[in-house]
Amino acid sequence: MTANPSGVNSVSYLEYKGRHKGIKSWIFSTDHKRIGILYLISMLTFFAVGVTFGFLMRLELFSPGPSIMDPQTYNSIFTLHGIIMIFLFIIPGLPAVFGNFFLPIMIGAKDVSFPRLNLLSWWLFVAGGLLAIISVFLPGGPADTGWTFYIPYSVRSGTNVVPALLAAFILGFSSILTGLNFVTTVHRLRAKGMTFFKMPLFIWSLYSTAWIQILATPIIGITLLLVVMERWLGVGIFDPALGGDPVLYQHLFWIYSHPAVYIMILPAMGVVSEIIPVFSRRTIFGYKFIAFSSVAIALLGSLVWAHHMFTVGMSNTAMFIFSFLTFIVAIPSAIKVFNWVATLYKGSIYTEPPLLYALGFIFLFSIGGFTGLMQGALSVNMHIHDTSFIVAHFHYVMFGGTGFGIFAAMHYWWPKMFGRKYKIKTAKTAFWFLFIGFNLLYFPMFIMGWLGMPRRYYDYLPEYTPYHRLSTIGSWILITGLIIMFSNLYSALRRGEKTTEPNVWGGETLEWKSATPPPLENFDVLPEVSEAPYEYKENDEVEEKKTEEAV
Repeated sequence: MTANPSGVNSVSYLEYKGRHKGIKSWIFSTDHKRIGILYLISMLTFFAVGVTFGFLMRLELFSPGPSIMDPQTYNSIFTLHGIIMIFLFIIPGLPAVFGNFFLPIMIGAKDVSFPRLNLLSWWLFVAGGLLAIISVFLPGGPADTGWTFYIPYSVRSGTNVVPALLAAFILGFSSILTGLNFVTTVHRLRAKGMTFFKMPLFIWSLYSTAWIQILATPIIGITLLLVVMERWLGVGIFDPALGGDPVLYQHLFWIYSHPAVYIMILPAMGVVSEIIPVFSRRTIFGYKFIAFSSVAIALLGSLVWAHHMFTVGMSNTAMFIFSFLTFIVAIPSAIKVFNWVATLYKGSIYTEPPLLYALGFIFLFSIGGFTGLMQGALSVNMHIHDTSFIVAHFHYVMFGGTGFGIFAAMHYWWPKMFGRKYKIKTAKTAFWFLFIGFNLLYFPMFIMGWLGMPRRYYDYLPEYTPYHRLSTIGSWILITGLIIMFSNLYSALRRGEKTTEPNVWGGETLEWKSATPPPLENFDVLPEVSEAPYEYKENDEVEEKKTEEAV
């Protein structure tokens, strides 16, 4: 991919002073890069709160019986942990931070299509997050329904369910606005010469995700408002005592929440698709297959929601159909994994931190994916439904997948975003703490779930004690890795070696043609694209020479 020279002498977005100064120059900025940084700061703040709640739950489960909290407190912490991690970290993580920051740069645009709408989406995100936290301190106590808000408990509980529901509703609006912005930007603002099949694969993943955000998120928004109406007005929609149907709530909830899994995981797959070819010094294997598989995942992932509901009493025909679709949706995900491995094959691999996190993603997501296929089999699902096996599977996909994808993106683009280098050895040390701690924390849950340990339980039988203790020790190792990783990145931000090198890793996409850090409007002269970043080149000697120069 070629581009006209970027404005190296342009003012960096970090240095730009508009009509506002200080904190106002950030929270009222419509620059997509600053909005991405605002999302990063607020998202990591909420992440720290969510990790703290998870850590407290693991401490409680170290031994049978009560230790540091009572059952009601445990249920409330469990609910808040789920709401924060799902709605405030995993779902917005990659699109809101790295999508906002890099999507316009990677397609050769000056900004997103609707800069003010983009800023509004961040304000809504913060408002929804603060409302969820404030609900903890309101009379009645925090919600204790679990992050799914299942009926009838969420209309009967005396806790602050309504503020939590409204918080999720506001966060949904934020997600819809981001999706609208991305779809319009991709269609209208691509650089001259950039056709759809010259777009980076990260953009393909964001584009597919944006359509899910637009089409699926309104469903959960309306559903949550209906629950609020039930609590305030006594309207019988879901509550069986009022003639409602609680199974209808589950259908509406999972029609959104299963596609939401792909809102979370697709951008992480896009990040891996960017990192693998750069650090193996090879052209990505099967560009169009990976691009179309993103669209296929978005489409098929919207059709399999009822595999969460095999135990509710639906017809055998419906169960067979949803079981079949669950197996089908694994095919495009498998295509991506095979293509990543094929790209690595015989590549000139060098294991910098971004590649380590990308490989960690492939390994952990594969475990999560295979255990998800197991749940697609009806007989197995009946046995492990609502056990800690589901908790392990969910975290292997969401945290092992999306979480490690976020960490990979942070280490890949951090020098570009801030013009500062982090310590490579420290970053690698943090990865191994995270990888080992993660597996020690969640893999025992597969075993005890298969043996019958229910999920969401405050207490357990003594025979599960060894697994819970291993899991809790794993949480200590994982948190140690998180502390090392974020300390390293923060230290780089404050005291790291400065760099103005446009292409730190040797990437081929347009963000590596812009200055470091990027200037205010990304390019002095909008680039013109003459070839795809993944275009196959028949002259192997050219590729070998580039590899030697990079090494």
